[in-house]
Amino acid sequence: MHVKVAELVGESPNSWREAVQAAVGEATQTLGNITGVEVINFTANVENGVIKEFKANVKVAYLG
Repeated sequence: MHVKVAELVGESPNSWREAVQAAVGEATQTLGNITGVEVINFTANVENGVIKEFKANVKVAYLG
């Protein structure tokens, strides 16, 4: 088997950690055996000076 890499965006209304976990969870359901994650970037949507949604761009490594 070979290790493959996919890039995803995770989102959460609560935290960047949850956004990363959301991306890993989705990747696990669709890609299978996730072996690692690299966080590329953190961003957020802001309304009236308050963060409304946390986003994390990640690369996940998986066995394919």
